[in-house]
Amino acid sequence: MGIVIFFILAFVAIWVFSAVFHVALALLLPALLWMLAGMFAGRIMRGRGYGPIADILLGLAGGIVGRWLFGLLGVSIGSGLIASLVVGTIGAVVLVYLGRVLGGNRRQIA
Repeated sequence: MGIVIFFILAFVAIWVFSAVFHVALALLLPALLWMLAGMFAGRIMRGRGYGPIADILLGLAGGIVGRWLFGLLGVSIGSGLIASLVVGTIGAVVLVYLGRVLGGNRRQIA
């Protein structure tokens, strides 16, 4: 429930930020969706999230990696809300996978 409240507050903050600084909401909305994508990637790859801050950072980085990866492959799934969420989630899953491959098999303290 706390994550839902966080995303509602984040959306309101982005809306206020865009109104005050006249930044297009269309530029900031993918960033919010990529934050949500980080949470999904944590659940897909680990079974639970990595924590709120790590999920947000993972989603933002995953969104950038996913957009780059899809562009590199010449794949376009659209530019809507769901497309941004899918691209961010796939990018974040790729980041987690690469981190596991490059990081070796270190034991995690749960």
